[in-house]
Amino acid sequence: MAATLDSLPTPSLLLDQARMMRNAERMRARMAGLGVTFRPHLKTAKSVEAAKFILGTPPGPATVSTLKEAETFGAAGITDLLYAVCISPQKLDRVDRLRQSGVDLKIILDSVEAAEAVSAHGRQTGKPLPTLIEIDVDDHRSGVHWDDHAALLRIAAALADGAELRGIMCHAGESYDLHDPQSLAAASAAERTRMAAAAQCLRAAGFACPVVSVGSTPTALSAEQYDGVTEVRAGVYMFSDLVQAGIGVCGIEGIALSVLATVIGHQRDKNWIITDAGWMALSADRGTAGQAVDQYYGLVCDPDGEPYSDIVVLRANQEHGIIAARPGSNVKIPELAVGDRVRILPNHACATAAQHDCYHLLDENNQVAAIWPRFRGW
Repeated sequence: MAATLDSLPTPSLLLDQARMMRNAERMRARMAGLGVTFRPHLKTAKSVEAAKFILGTPPGPATVSTLKEAETFGAAGITDLLYAVCISPQKLDRVDRLRQSGVDLKIILDSVEAAEAVSAHGRQTGKPLPTLIEIDVDDHRSGVHWDDHAALLRIAAALADGAELRGIMCHAGESYDLHDPQSLAAASAAERTRMAAAAQCLRAAGFACPVVSVGSTPTALSAEQYDGVTEVRAGVYMFSDLVQAGIGVCGIEGIALSVLATVIGHQRDKNWIITDAGWMALSADRGTAGQAVDQYYGLVCDPDGEPYSDIVVLRANQEHGIIAARPGSNVKIPELAVGDRVRILPNHACATAAQHDCYHLLDENNQVAAIWPRFRGW
């Protein structure tokens, strides 16, 4: 007999299977229609069961953000992996061991120093490592600036004696600050054209560039074409969250992840409801604070997942969540007794999931159909 929400301890992490399936199918169909390979990012899920659900059988290409992810997914038969964080020399032996175990792990870097270390390692071992150069397309974080072709060519030259240049990659992270279709489409177009120009720079100089890899959930869901791009990466799309809803690339009804919490008290003079889900269960991420609608620490729903109008987790302590009406709203807080359950939609699915050791997978009747373990670490 399937477990019910009432039987779960709280806080618990819930994953709506039907919503996740719709999210996955939406992205898969979109990428197929645009004619590019899709390489899902598994950093959000950090679960073998979730990864296999997303990737299908046999599993296709995927992206990871830690070597622990590469090791865990590789051992589970997911072997075509891109490690999408710039490599440091201390990790190269571990990369070698993964590749020797049968994992086709590609690494990335964005400096001559790192390229020289990777090449030296390849000369020493006789096993050149497949490497992509990270390009900064929007001043978000790491990468060679998209129009600094001289720097790009220096890095490529440093890889020539001991490494295998596979191509270039980027992450269009500034798309998270956008919120209208026109701006998102423009960001995706800029991502594509700047990467195509960098690839052409390499090819014109005689360097191989078979892979042009781009990605972010907002740009992937906003792209109008991908000429010059070979693959797209995205991760949070599979669960979605309030930040993505605020950007405008999904609706609240598309958010597959929630935290089950129990009412443990009231502060009636303040119109507060207290639950047992604080920032240790929800995360302290306030990614919606700069958006048009601030969701504070999460949007509150009834046990069936239907949002209450303008009811949010206004404040969060370590193990206490304070539910109240959104400031400026005239709604009444719901009549909830001690022991009642609520579900809370997260600001940032990756950060919230990271607080928990498993997903409770919900079927179409909101029954717990399975438990999918999560892993942690680097």
